[in-house]
Amino acid sequence: MPDPSWTCGTPAGIVPPTRGRLVLRAAAQLGTIHDVGITQYGRRRILDVKGGTFTGERLGGTLLPGGLDLELTLSNGTTELEEINVLRTNDGTLIYFRSCGVAPSGDSTVRIVPDFEAPNSSPHAWLNTGTFAGTRVVNTATNTIELTVYDVSGVSPAEPLIQLTDPAGQPNQLWNCAAGSGTRGATVFTESVTLGSSLAVGASKRGTRNIIPITGGTTSGRVTGSILAGGADYQLIGSTTTLDARYTLLTNDRELILVRNCGPFGRLVPTFEARAAGPYAFLNANTWLSSDPGPASGGVSITFYERR
Repeated sequence: MPDPSWTCGTPAGIVPPTRGRLVLRAAAQLGTIHDVGITQYGRRRILDVKGGTFTGERLGGTLLPGGLDLELTLSNGTTELEEINVLRTNDGTLIYFRSCGVAPSGDSTVRIVPDFEAPNSSPHAWLNTGTFAGTRVVNTATNTIELTVYDVSGVSPAEPLIQLTDPAGQPNQLWNCAAGSGTRGATVFTESVTLGSSLAVGASKRGTRNIIPITGGTTSGRVTGSILAGGADYQLIGSTTTLDARYTLLTNDRELILVRNCGPFGRLVPTFEARAAGPYAFLNANTWLSSDPGPASGGVSITFYERR
């Protein structure tokens, strides 16, 4: 039973996955593990996904490089997980695969609730309406992240019930984009972001999903350093276009900052997660605004501002 701040869309609890029917098994090749340290939310690790494979009764294929496994360990030992990957099936279909998960203190197996966005016109559109649960395990012996997903339609919660509760007095991380208003104040820093080729999932259950991989870049201003390869701008094109860029900064003094910049054009609101005892802890206040992406060599330029 997740804490209400991180329900994974299942406030009544995440059912035992193995009581359902196996949908897929994935072995994601583990890249660098970035230990951000203790942030405003807890201890943050960012695990890079270099690629991988998945198999199942109705689908199989590969995980594309650039996925992110965002692991948060709260001060009471509870784990909260967000995992973002792009799947390419054997017939060439692209599927956006985002999972939310939790685990009690001391449990290395995270119970996840996967969410799929497959093209409505593809043979895999059934993923858009299914009810799924699964597990995520980091296997350091094989250097993989092992993901299993089950169809749990009709599976009921089972005893014993484990109630997870967030520590009191700490802010909670957000699943959805942050909201904010105001006007732009002083410039904080500017990024020049290099991008890969767009990956078009196409029309799916939430609109038209377009994914632009982030391959690197640099920053200047109060934060100077580089943008690590990995993550993407997971754009959703509907009546309005909403951006949702997820990536990691490495500063020149070797500090890590997790970035999420999302919202519709003209109303982008960035959030940052930096080491709470580090030189960039001021970013954790998350009182900032972002410019829209502008053209730059090999990608886009983005400036972040104080919010007034």
